[in-house]
Amino acid sequence: MQSSVLSGDNRLPKYMRLADSIRTEIALGKRRPGDQIASETELAMHYGLAPGTVRQAIAILVDEQILERQHGKGTFVRHPRFDSSMFRFFRFLGADGLDLEPESRILRRLLLPAPEHVAQALSIDVGADAIFMNRLRLVDSKPVLVEDIWLPLPRFSAFLDIEEREIGPLLYPVYDRECGQIVARAEEYLTAEAAGVEFSSILQVQPSEPVIVIERIAYAYDDVALEWRRSRGLAKEFNYHASIR
Repeated sequence: MQSSVLSGDNRLPKYMRLADSIRTEIALGKRRPGDQIASETELAMHYGLAPGTVRQAIAILVDEQILERQHGKGTFVRHPRFDSSMFRFFRFLGADGLDLEPESRILRRLLLPAPEHVAQALSIDVGADAIFMNRLRLVDSKPVLVEDIWLPLPRFSAFLDIEEREIGPLLYPVYDRECGQIVARAEEYLTAEAAGVEFSSILQVQPSEPVIVIERIAYAYDDVALEWRRSRGLAKEFNYHASIR
């Protein structure tokens, strides 16, 4: 490994600068999910740091779930696991009682001016062109979730040209494969509301039917917002569990 000088603000502790350097390499795609990073000893030699300093930096990235340690193998860039997390809240079962991954149907996909709340979440100008997608999730041809999704430009320009059959139910692998954008983490906010006329029609329920609303902002490894998503599902399908100690 060729030696390198640690970059970043000299006023910061070296372990924080090393963590920032590794985080930036991952954000730029120089290290990919599943890649093994060098050992702590090799990193210490590469940057001219004490092993304890490297250990602190790695611990930060493991705590942030950017890296993961695999016993007996080493430390790896963690594979994001957010794309199916919606089904922590909505669990759909087939006739055999097994979990189902709802199929996906895109209702709209086009360029629209970003409304204020989306622009703020994605750190873009209000009214700037962004990709809007309205997507329906179905189980046995029955609507179970409806999603409004916004993606910023130019990061996701290629997404407009992808044929729907190539997108499938999981979006984050498509973002990575077609647009080079990797989701590293997400924040979610849960509320409830009545379905209303528009969404009751899509979900085929009465306008007064309660729905759970999950708003999500997905971020890259460098904390740039990549996606704003609002999902609505029937409250009767909602499940929540927390273990409190």
